[in-house]
Amino acid sequence: MEKVTLHVKGMSCGHCVKAVEGSVGELTGVNQVKVNLDSGTVDVEFNEAEVTVDKIKETIDDQGYDVA
Repeated sequence: MEKVTLHVKGMSCGHCVKAVEGSVGELTGVNQVKVNLDSGTVDVEFNEAEVTVDKIKETIDDQGYDVA
């Protein structure tokens, strides 16, 4: 399992957490997603053989947030 911490701009509330954790969590190969609103980060544990970091970033971007 690979782990990555992404810096995401625009998250500010519980809805943001649900949107990001829900959409990224549905990706095949993602084991765990944790949003931290205070630091503006998203920690993702995933299987790099099934999903790429770029796909994870794209999924967050599709929810309307900017991945730094």
